[in-house]
Amino acid sequence: MLRRVVFVLAIVLAGCAPPRATMQFVPQGAKPGTVESIFVGTTRELDPTVESMLGFGRSPVMRYGKVDVSVPPDRPLGSIPLPRPHRPIDPATQFLTVDRTLYNDAAGFRSALGREIARKKGDTVIFVHGFNNNAVESTYRMAQFGHDLKIPGALVHYAWPSRASALGYVYDRDSAIFASRGLEQLLKNVESAGPEKVVLVAHSMGSLITMEAMSRLALQGNRKVLDRIAGVILMSPDIDVDVFKGQAATIGKLPDPFIIFTSKKDKALALSARITGQTNRVGNLPDPTPLAGLKVTLVDTTAFSVGGGHFNVASSPALLAILGNISGVDDALASDGRGRTGVITGAMLTVQNTTQIIMSPVLPRNQ
Repeated sequence: MLRRVVFVLAIVLAGCAPPRATMQFVPQGAKPGTVESIFVGTTRELDPTVESMLGFGRSPVMRYGKVDVSVPPDRPLGSIPLPRPHRPIDPATQFLTVDRTLYNDAAGFRSALGREIARKKGDTVIFVHGFNNNAVESTYRMAQFGHDLKIPGALVHYAWPSRASALGYVYDRDSAIFASRGLEQLLKNVESAGPEKVVLVAHSMGSLITMEAMSRLALQGNRKVLDRIAGVILMSPDIDVDVFKGQAATIGKLPDPFIIFTSKKDKALALSARITGQTNRVGNLPDPTPLAGLKVTLVDTTAFSVGGGHFNVASSPALLAILGNISGVDDALASDGRGRTGVITGAMLTVQNTTQIIMSPVLPRNQ
């Protein structure tokens, strides 16, 4: 029975990532789209057999780099169109790579990132990807976020060692535990680069890594790094509810805002809960009661669910508009209720500081 559930879960969770991406470069002489520079920290093993040079093996050594991504002008908001096999490469319609840099050490990374922070003068955003992603897919997702949300600050991506396989769920769960130390190191290096504020954005299993890394910093008494985190956004977090509450207790004062995007129609999390013999994960809680007492905001995006409903925020133009001021999401949710972004802020429920907001699409006037 368990094998059957895992197999079904693997099929559904394949939706966590876009179709398999490979690192293809803008052809020589061709004009790239908008270039987004993504600084990367990774605990993936080097693998010369793949274009990105990063495989799924777990490396005890953190490596640092930068990938310049060409974001095409001709595409739907929230989408990541990729080159197709045996078809022409077109920077006008496809995500491609312009250049990549590997830094010799953390000092080189901090220096380059510091220059980017000084140039951009905005919040530094760190993205932690979820299950079933290779290094190219997750880097392109960070570029898509940066471009679609018009993030003014530096963009940083933590590429942890996902197997990038629909059948690799257990491997990825183990990797998520392994990877928390790497994110902790990345946070320390980003803080040393001098940002005024850091915003953490994580999807699915990446949320577990994010909470574990912050817990590690709290256990070390490192409030210097924790206090630099000005906001946390967890999208469809694949975390046990009791584990999350324990992590939050260890962290102590949570960053504000602390936003959790949920969906009651998230098929991936429903199956993940079933495997663990539970009713819910944090990302598909039907109401805020299980997290009562934590100063967090649950944003119910069930009305925007399509397909597996596991990445509503990234693929919905309306929800992306809400995230446009990524460090001011709480204010946007509180003030936006009249359809400027194609979203209506619906029912609101508060239980001991824990708030749930149910979002609804704006319908045409004749409906």
